[in-house]
Amino acid sequence: ENIFVEERNYEYFLGLYAKYIEPVAETYAYCLLRNHFHVLTRVKADEEIEATLKALDDKKSLKTFETYRNSYPSKRFSDFFNAYAKAINKAYKRTGSLFQHPFGRVAIKSGEHFFSAVRYIHQNPQKHKFVDDFREWKYSSYGVVLSDKQTPLMRDKVLDWFGDRKQYLELHADWVTDAQIRWFAKDDWD
Repeated sequence: ENIFVEERNYEYFLGLYAKYIEPVAETYAYCLLRNHFHVLTRVKADEEIEATLKALDDKKSLKTFETYRNSYPSKRFSDFFNAYAKAINKAYKRTGSLFQHPFGRVAIKSGEHFFSAVRYIHQNPQKHKFVDDFREWKYSSYGVVLSDKQTPLMRDKVLDWFGDRKQYLELHADWVTDAQIRWFAKDDWD
């Protein structure tokens, strides 16, 4: 089932993502497709979350953080998914769940995994035949990394890990094989 019905849904999703997820996680890559999405994040440590919420002067979230300290990032993801599903259900007069339960999570345990995951996420629109060239898909962090526009995406860290802008482009030119991504994307089918 499509989770993005119209163009405006992508922007709304990203807005909710910023509201709910940016305080608790750093984002390194993302790709939103019509029927699924991928994000590569690092969940912040409790001290980082607390400092972020204090800097935002978000007293309500800070109180919730204190109550749910051990599960706060999971709660934020749940609240994000619920907020988006409720909006889609209301807008398109539908009912029920929008997302698969539970959503998939895979730990990145090496530099090789990181490179493969970023490239896989960015190449996903082409893999699923939404576009002929993944570089054309506008709801992906691929172009954001290359842009000079302000972004909460961890652009500098991504480019540092790839080496530089040139290596980022070169490594993305190589297609990620099924063998390279089997460890984390075994359930991502066409």
